[in-house]
Amino acid sequence: MLWVKAFHIISLVCWFAGIFYLPRLFVYHAACEDEPGRERFKIMERKLYRGITTPSMIATVIFGVWLLSYNLSGYFSQGWLHAKLLLVAVLIAYHFYCGYLVKVFRDDLNTRSHVFYRWFNELPVLILLAVVILAVVKPF
Repeated sequence: MLWVKAFHIISLVCWFAGIFYLPRLFVYHAACEDEPGRERFKIMERKLYRGITTPSMIATVIFGVWLLSYNLSGYFSQGWLHAKLLLVAVLIAYHFYCGYLVKVFRDDLNTRSHVFYRWFNELPVLILLAVVILAVVKPF
């Protein structure tokens, strides 16, 4: 079980690295005014999303479900887990919305400013704080 937990945490760290950096790339991409720069951001965004962030999300979910399988009825009787899983679902939706935005930038269809993406970048920070507190403190 400890190996599964270790790999769950490792994949979570990798997923969040991508989830934090991808919207930051959107900030820079939205502010970029030269064609070579925009093309470079398209490549970086695609590689980060497909090569690191998405595989890390999949691994995080697999290892998380594996951890739950050790004591499914026990875990689901605890309220903190329900809240954590809801936040994970929100984060997965955020992840896929980032994938949509990768396509929007790829197709040169972005209409939002870099300021929007600066605010957009803050949501996963709040989710991370809440998920860690729920998993460690188990307040309810």
